[in-house]
Amino acid sequence: MNNPQYQAALDAVKTAQKIVIVTHVKPDGDAIGSALGLAWALQEMGKQVTVANDDIVPDYLQFLPGTHLFQRTLANAEWDVMISTDASDEPRTGQVGAYARAHSQTVINLDHHITNTLFGDIHLVVPAAVSATEIVFEWWQFAGHPLSKNTAMALLTGLVTDTIGFRVNSVTANTLRIAQVLMQAGASLTEITARTLDTRPYRVVDLWKHALPSVMLEDGVIQGTVQLTDVSQAGLDDVTDGGLVSFLNQVNEAMVAVVFKEQPEQKVEISLRSKPGFNVSDVAFALGGGGHKQAAGATVNGTLDEVKAKVLPLLKDAVAAGKLDIV
Repeated sequence: MNNPQYQAALDAVKTAQKIVIVTHVKPDGDAIGSALGLAWALQEMGKQVTVANDDIVPDYLQFLPGTHLFQRTLANAEWDVMISTDASDEPRTGQVGAYARAHSQTVINLDHHITNTLFGDIHLVVPAAVSATEIVFEWWQFAGHPLSKNTAMALLTGLVTDTIGFRVNSVTANTLRIAQVLMQAGASLTEITARTLDTRPYRVVDLWKHALPSVMLEDGVIQGTVQLTDVSQAGLDDVTDGGLVSFLNQVNEAMVAVVFKEQPEQKVEISLRSKPGFNVSDVAFALGGGGHKQAAGATVNGTLDEVKAKVLPLLKDAVAAGKLDIV
């Protein structure tokens, strides 16, 4: 995993004419940023590029140049190379991922999750990277490809969002060096931070009004619940917590935060966050999900009560096994 096949990946895209890029469903800033960063750079190399995701680009990321390139379906096409970015396994890429894999000669797996299953033919999997966009950056530096402003904007967005504004303990001096290079290429740290971390629509605040009465703290685990009725009352189309889990993780006495989001057909999506020194990725992986030590998630079959009874003991064990690592 720690030896990315940059040359093999470069050779594959150099000889390719048609390339398709997919990323994980319910995309976040790193998913969209890494896909767009690749798309812009490959187009600048003269390649025919298709970008796809089952879901729409979130509103808060629509400011990025090129979001109009995303397609939600794929059909009647073949590609020389498929690049999967920021997805730890094949199902995470959804229907467009399944179609692209079946209709591409070579699959490049670009990801930074330690839970990556190493699918595909060429692996750019670097768990030590703080974001998938960091791997894209290192790949294009290896290739000697110049950074356009559009590429830099996309890559810095992934870097900022996956580190929550450079505030997780995986951030290193090299992370800040990369950010500096991207800023020198024209990316605005001020704009990206303001648009991705410091903004939310009123409907999300309305959702929080319904969800906050459910919040409880016990044994270092703080939990909240978003029910389907909360989502509809707030006028939202998709089940989300609107960043509530990150807000709860700021509570001093909480080492781990979880938000249970009720889904149709007796499924519950869980979002997990933790303080440095506490690992929630193992819990997510045990539940069929994945992510990072401090930010992870999964979708679990069952009612809210059934899923809570299964998940909360695991999170309390994670608290007991950890130690706060803030210097």
